[in-house]
Amino acid sequence: MNPGSLYVVSAPSGAGKTSLVKALLQKDPAIRLSVSYTTRAPRPGETNGVDYHFVGVEEFRQMAARGEFLESAEVYGNHYGTSRAWIAGEIAGGRDLLLEIDWQGAAQVKQHFPEAVTLFILPPSIEALRERLSNRGQDSREVIDKRMAAARDDISHAAEFEYIIVNDDFDQALLDFLAVVRASRLVTARQTRRLAPLFERFSQG
Repeated sequence: MNPGSLYVVSAPSGAGKTSLVKALLQKDPAIRLSVSYTTRAPRPGETNGVDYHFVGVEEFRQMAARGEFLESAEVYGNHYGTSRAWIAGEIAGGRDLLLEIDWQGAAQVKQHFPEAVTLFILPPSIEALRERLSNRGQDSREVIDKRMAAARDDISHAAEFEYIIVNDDFDQALLDFLAVVRASRLVTARQTRRLAPLFERFSQG
């Protein structure tokens, strides 16, 4: 069985990553979203096991000590981690997965899965990013300032990713996202494995 593909998507808060990922999953049902572990409290409408695996800080630390996470990070005082065994099992089973993680986690994943396809979602401008964060109506000015500072740091690592998509026009950004996925499935290394019977017939004349 051909192994599945792993897509790693990162972006600063407010860049529209979550909306793009949801739209991509609707367009391409062959891709599954990896469900991470987190110590933060569920937000309204979130379901345990669907959006995240919500665990306590102590349980998270024990999992980390046992080496269960492929990558883990602390973001705004909360811990996030991805199950190493689950990812490896899904990929080996031929299923395509998508991870939404920060640039640090992306670097960790790339060490274990060098064939992972990495994408960075970039806002069209710093002004547009601040406006999007403000329009959410969820955070105070102080929190928004902290998120903006973190966003500048995130964006400074964009060049470490294979692809950069600017989310200015949502429909175009989604088309770009889909184009990356389609192109990644056509690379020679994957095609020669998938089309091995066809190549064999060609070689037999």
